[in-house]
Amino acid sequence: MMCAKIVTISRDGCCGDCLTDPPAYSATIAALTYTFPIDMLIHALKYRMQLAIAPVLAKLLLEKTMAKELTERPDLIIPMPLHPKRLQERGFNQALEIGRYVAQQMHIELSPDSCKRIKNTSPQTELPWKMRRNNVKNVFSCDPNLSGKHLAVIDDVMTTGATLNELAQQLRKQGAKKVTNWVVARAQKDRFWTQLDQYF
Repeated sequence: MMCAKIVTISRDGCCGDCLTDPPAYSATIAALTYTFPIDMLIHALKYRMQLAIAPVLAKLLLEKTMAKELTERPDLIIPMPLHPKRLQERGFNQALEIGRYVAQQMHIELSPDSCKRIKNTSPQTELPWKMRRNNVKNVFSCDPNLSGKHLAVIDDVMTTGATLNELAQQLRKQGAKKVTNWVVARAQKDRFWTQLDQYF
Protein backbone atom coordinates (compact mmCIF):
# COMPACT_ATOMS: atom_id res chain seq x y z
CA MET A 1 0.00 0.00 0.00
CA MET A 2 1.52 3.27 -1.09
CA CYS A 3 -0.10 5.63 1.39
CA ALA A 4 -1.46 3.16 4.00
CA LYS A 5 -4.97 4.52 3.61
CA ILE A 6 -7.66 2.05 4.64
CA VAL A 7 -9.82 1.28 1.62
CA THR A 8 -12.40 -1.42 1.02
CA ILE A 9 -11.57 -1.81 -2.67
CA SER A 10 -8.14 -1.24 -4.15
CA ARG A 11 -6.16 -2.12 -7.25
CA ASP A 12 -2.57 -3.30 -6.90
CA GLY A 13 -2.71 -2.28 -3.24
CA CYS A 14 -3.34 1.38 -4.13
CA CYS A 15 -6.16 3.71 -3.21
CA GLY A 16 -7.85 5.89 -5.81
CA ASP A 17 -5.76 8.94 -4.92
CA CYS A 18 -2.47 7.07 -5.41
CA LEU A 19 -3.67 5.66 -8.72
CA THR A 20 -4.77 9.09 -9.96
CA ASP A 21 -1.76 11.02 -8.68
CA PRO A 22 1.07 8.60 -7.74
CA PRO A 23 3.24 9.90 -4.88
CA ALA A 24 7.03 10.14 -5.02
CA TYR A 25 7.37 7.54 -2.27
CA SER A 26 7.02 3.83 -3.05
CA ALA A 27 5.22 2.53 0.03
CA THR A 28 4.11 3.35 3.56
CA ILE A 29 4.32 1.17 6.65
CA ALA A 30 2.18 2.49 9.51
CA ALA A 31 2.26 0.83 12.92
CA LEU A 32 -1.17 2.05 14.02
CA THR A 33 -4.13 4.22 13.14
CA TYR A 34 -4.06 7.71 14.64
CA THR A 35 -6.79 7.22 17.24
CA PHE A 36 -6.97 6.99 21.04
CA PRO A 37 -4.73 6.15 22.87
CA ILE A 38 -1.88 6.42 20.36
CA ASP A 39 -2.77 10.04 19.57
CA MET A 40 -2.36 10.94 23.25
CA LEU A 41 1.03 9.23 23.44
CA ILE A 42 2.29 11.11 20.39
CA HIS A 43 0.91 14.38 21.74
CA ALA A 44 2.66 13.80 25.07
CA LEU A 45 5.96 13.18 23.29
CA LYS A 46 5.75 16.20 21.00
CA TYR A 47 4.21 18.84 23.22
CA ARG A 48 4.92 17.73 26.81
CA MET A 49 8.52 16.60 26.26
CA GLN A 50 7.84 13.06 27.46
CA LEU A 51 10.93 11.70 25.69
CA ALA A 52 10.61 8.30 27.38
CA ILE A 53 7.67 7.67 25.06
CA ALA A 54 9.89 7.75 21.95
CA PRO A 55 11.31 4.22 22.45
CA VAL A 56 7.78 2.92 23.10
CA LEU A 57 6.56 4.33 19.79
CA ALA A 58 9.72 3.07 18.09
CA LYS A 59 9.07 -0.47 19.34
CA LEU A 60 5.54 -0.36 17.93
CA LEU A 61 6.94 0.75 14.60
CA LEU A 62 9.63 -1.93 14.72
CA GLU A 63 7.05 -4.65 15.36
CA LYS A 64 5.07 -3.58 12.31
CA THR A 65 8.18 -3.22 10.17
CA MET A 66 9.47 -6.63 11.18
CA ALA A 67 6.07 -8.18 10.47
CA LYS A 68 6.31 -6.96 6.89
CA GLU A 69 8.50 -9.03 4.62
CA LEU A 70 11.22 -6.56 3.75
CA THR A 71 12.64 -7.94 0.53
CA GLU A 72 14.98 -4.97 0.44
CA ARG A 73 16.37 -3.40 3.59
CA PRO A 74 16.79 0.37 3.45
CA ASP A 75 20.31 1.72 3.08
CA LEU A 76 19.57 4.75 5.26
CA ILE A 77 16.97 5.91 7.75
CA ILE A 78 16.08 9.59 7.45
CA PRO A 79 13.99 11.25 10.18
CA MET A 80 11.53 13.90 9.05
CA PRO A 81 13.43 17.22 9.46
CA LEU A 82 12.19 20.06 11.64
CA HIS A 83 12.81 23.71 10.82
CA PRO A 84 15.52 25.17 13.12
CA LYS A 85 13.02 27.57 14.70
CA ARG A 86 10.58 24.75 15.48
CA LEU A 87 13.45 22.64 16.76
CA GLN A 88 14.55 25.47 19.07
CA GLU A 89 11.02 25.88 20.39
CA ARG A 90 10.47 22.17 20.99
CA GLY A 91 14.00 21.29 22.00
CA PHE A 92 14.09 18.02 20.07
CA ASN A 93 12.90 16.35 16.88
CA GLN A 94 10.45 13.58 17.75
CA ALA A 95 11.07 11.79 14.44
CA LEU A 96 14.80 11.73 15.18
CA GLU A 97 14.20 10.33 18.68
CA ILE A 98 12.04 7.54 17.25
CA GLY A 99 14.41 6.96 14.35
CA ARG A 100 17.44 6.73 16.62
CA TYR A 101 16.00 3.68 18.37
CA VAL A 102 14.76 2.02 15.16
CA ALA A 103 18.12 2.48 13.44
CA GLN A 104 19.99 1.04 16.41
CA GLN A 105 17.77 -2.03 16.62
CA MET A 106 17.83 -2.70 12.87
CA HIS A 107 21.52 -1.88 12.42
CA ILE A 108 20.76 0.61 9.65
CA GLU A 109 22.59 3.91 9.35
CA LEU A 110 20.68 6.94 10.62
CA SER A 111 21.17 10.07 8.54
CA PRO A 112 19.65 13.06 10.36
CA ASP A 113 21.50 15.69 8.33
CA SER A 114 20.80 14.50 4.77
CA CYS A 115 17.90 16.92 4.41
CA LYS A 116 16.98 20.21 6.00
CA ARG A 117 13.69 22.02 6.36
CA ILE A 118 14.41 25.48 4.96
CA LYS A 119 10.96 27.09 5.33
CA ASN A 120 9.11 27.52 8.60
CA THR A 121 5.55 26.88 7.47
CA SER A 122 2.30 26.81 9.40
CA PRO A 123 1.70 23.48 11.17
CA GLN A 124 -0.17 21.09 8.89
CA THR A 125 -2.68 20.34 11.64
CA GLU A 126 -3.91 23.94 11.46
CA LEU A 127 -4.84 23.68 7.77
CA PRO A 128 -7.66 21.99 5.84
CA TRP A 129 -6.48 18.84 4.07
CA LYS A 130 -6.75 20.41 0.61
CA MET A 131 -4.34 23.25 1.54
CA ARG A 132 -1.60 21.07 3.00
CA ARG A 133 0.20 20.25 -0.23
CA ASN A 134 0.78 23.92 -1.08
CA ASN A 135 1.86 24.64 2.48
CA VAL A 136 4.86 22.29 2.22
CA LYS A 137 5.90 23.11 -1.34
CA ASN A 138 9.71 23.47 -1.62
CA VAL A 139 10.26 23.37 2.15
CA PHE A 140 13.09 20.81 2.01
CA SER A 141 16.67 20.93 0.80
CA CYS A 142 18.67 17.72 0.35
CA ASP A 143 22.38 17.81 -0.42
CA PRO A 144 23.99 14.34 -0.51
CA ASN A 145 24.22 12.08 -3.52
CA LEU A 146 21.69 9.32 -2.84
CA SER A 147 22.02 7.55 -6.18
CA GLY A 148 20.66 4.01 -6.11
CA LYS A 149 19.79 4.06 -2.43
CA HIS A 150 16.65 2.81 -0.73
CA LEU A 151 15.63 5.25 1.99
CA ALA A 152 13.25 4.84 4.90
CA VAL A 153 11.75 8.14 6.11
CA ILE A 154 10.56 8.03 9.71
CA ASP A 155 7.80 10.27 11.02
CA ASP A 156 5.37 10.17 13.91
CA VAL A 157 2.09 10.85 12.10
CA MET A 158 0.98 10.73 8.47
CA THR A 159 -2.19 12.64 7.66
CA THR A 160 -2.57 13.55 3.98
CA GLY A 161 0.98 12.46 3.19
CA ALA A 162 1.76 15.87 1.66
CA THR A 163 4.88 16.50 3.77
CA LEU A 164 6.22 12.99 3.24
CA ASN A 165 5.58 13.25 -0.48
CA GLU A 166 7.40 16.59 -0.70
CA LEU A 167 10.41 15.13 1.10
CA ALA A 168 10.34 12.04 -1.12
CA GLN A 169 10.41 14.27 -4.22
CA GLN A 170 13.59 15.93 -2.99
CA LEU A 171 15.17 12.58 -2.15
CA ARG A 172 14.32 11.33 -5.64
CA LYS A 173 16.01 14.39 -7.13
CA GLN A 174 19.15 13.34 -5.29
CA GLY A 175 19.01 9.95 -6.96
CA ALA A 176 17.16 7.77 -4.43
CA LYS A 177 15.75 4.72 -6.21
CA LYS A 178 13.15 3.98 -3.54
CA VAL A 179 11.60 5.89 -0.64
CA THR A 180 9.51 4.09 1.97
CA ASN A 181 7.63 5.86 4.74
CA TRP A 182 7.82 4.32 8.21
CA VAL A 183 5.26 6.09 10.39
CA VAL A 184 4.01 5.38 13.88
CA ALA A 185 0.42 6.35 13.10
CA ARG A 186 -1.67 6.97 9.99
CA ALA A 187 -4.65 9.33 10.22
CA GLN A 188 -7.61 8.06 8.25
CA LYS A 189 -9.79 10.58 6.46
CA ASP A 190 -13.22 9.70 7.74
CA ARG A 191 -16.70 10.95 6.90
CA PHE A 192 -16.26 13.99 9.18
CA TRP A 193 -13.24 15.20 7.17
CA THR A 194 -15.01 14.49 3.89
CA GLN A 195 -17.91 16.69 4.96
CA LEU A 196 -15.62 19.38 6.33
CA ASP A 197 -13.52 19.56 3.14
CA GLN A 198 -16.45 20.73 1.04
CA TYR A 199 -16.42 24.04 2.93
CA PHE A 200 -12.78 24.83 2.08
